[in-house]
Amino acid sequence: MSVDGEVRRLRSEADEPGWEVDPDDDWGVAVVATVGRQLRLRREAVGMRAAEFGAAVGYGEDMVYKIEGGKRIPRPDYLDRADEVLGAGGLLAAMKEDVKKVRYPKKVRDLAKMEAQAVEIGVYVGASIHGLLQTPEHARALFEARQPPYSEEEVERLVTARMARKSVFEKSPAPSLSFVQEEAALRRRIGGTMVRRRQLEHLLEVAQLRNVTFQVMPTDTDAHPGVDGKIEVLKFADGTAVGRSDSAFNGRLTSDPRELRILELRYGIIRAQALTPGESLAFVEQVLGET
Repeated sequence: MSVDGEVRRLRSEADEPGWEVDPDDDWGVAVVATVGRQLRLRREAVGMRAAEFGAAVGYGEDMVYKIEGGKRIPRPDYLDRADEVLGAGGLLAAMKEDVKKVRYPKKVRDLAKMEAQAVEIGVYVGASIHGLLQTPEHARALFEARQPPYSEEEVERLVTARMARKSVFEKSPAPSLSFVQEEAALRRRIGGTMVRRRQLEHLLEVAQLRNVTFQVMPTDTDAHPGVDGKIEVLKFADGTAVGRSDSAFNGRLTSDPRELRILELRYGIIRAQALTPGESLAFVEQVLGET
């Protein structure tokens, strides 16, 4: 691609949706404002005008002002090019990690933070496979099915955010993770045969981790406390816990001991009614064989 073509591509991508700053995300606003201020100060320190700098990094003058003013999230390649052009020695490029997190929806960041801090996670899911258990292809197929449709840029942003949550599996010491998954979600034909097969294979891989307990709730079982929606309980090293349920306490997150006891009681009954971990592995293998 020619230099002019590359510049046009970068400018076009910079204008895509998904790089705006959410005004309700205080942390994100602060990060982008700080990065923008650092970019402006370094540009001015070397005596470059915005138009000149924009030409050097492949972006328009208007986009330079938006980024420096904290109105637009800079793309990773923008920070890389700015670091090189301004001779920042890697300091600007190093901001990519925080900037990347800003692009995750705030509620996803908050959830990922809690999951990363938890020493024990218990989850019952009905309609879909839990986010921590999804492959990128499965997650992408789910997001692409949403209506009104997301832009391709937003789909990629959401998939990236969901996959980032899976770092919980890499923690040391490893947290205790318990999942109860409805049979119907395992049988739903999402993303085509190969995507579905890879998702089932991934479930088998995760289910055999020593810190993971995976159970399947058969469709032909009796009514149980999870039929009205998802239940999640997260416990932390300091003895505190949070939980939520689609069908309790208006679906809000709770740390109230009495309400947590109710959620734990419901989750315990669900686990007792589900297939054992061994039976669940055999069940997933059976569904995989039928796919």
